[in-house]
Amino acid sequence: MFDIPYTLIRSKKRKRTLSLRIDDDGRVVVQVPHRTPESDVASFVRSKKAWIEENLRLHRQRSRESGRPRRFVSGEALLYLGSSYPLEVCERGRRQPLALVHGSFQLDGGSRDRARDLFVQWYTARAKEVVAERADHYRRQLEFPPVEVRITGAQNRYGSCSADNRLSFSWRLVMAPYPVIDYVIIHELAHIKHKNHSKRFWGFVENMDPDYRSHRQWLNENNHLLML
Repeated sequence: MFDIPYTLIRSKKRKRTLSLRIDDDGRVVVQVPHRTPESDVASFVRSKKAWIEENLRLHRQRSRESGRPRRFVSGEALLYLGSSYPLEVCERGRRQPLALVHGSFQLDGGSRDRARDLFVQWYTARAKEVVAERADHYRRQLEFPPVEVRITGAQNRYGSCSADNRLSFSWRLVMAPYPVIDYVIIHELAHIKHKNHSKRFWGFVENMDPDYRSHRQWLNENNHLLML
């Protein structure tokens, strides 16, 4: 028997499709058109049994892994632009307390007690370069006027678009591969034109990034790796 609690959201805007997702807190959320019978909802959830169980398993695994604090010791791996680089704690007295050189992150041994802050600073600086350049690239493709791009320390979202079209992106985004970075940027640029997640919004995104679903899935599956 398959009996799992879920949160049901009925929407008058949704015409036909039923969908489900696993939220960051592990909730199973089902979205359906307003007048969908309970029996149809239950049947839909049962039909997704394998998907739900597998994704709940992955969520529990990611939660366990993300709960492990980084120790910033030699051999620990960190991502940059989707590639994994080992950390090498070096002798004290290096000119730069942290640098990515020769295929590894090299951390001055005397700076371990502030290693997290050094990595946040390093990733933030790279994000200001990479994300700003990619955002401008797609802005010009779309023939949008210049937009303000900010890099933030957001932990729960990778990007956002304000009511006045200012774009904000978490420094964590620069840990992801370029195609995933591009997807998030396109997603937020799309909000300049469509302020919701309507069919037109997703059509706009898909036109710019035909593989956006796989890029969104990469984020869902690897979110725990984009943490310090």
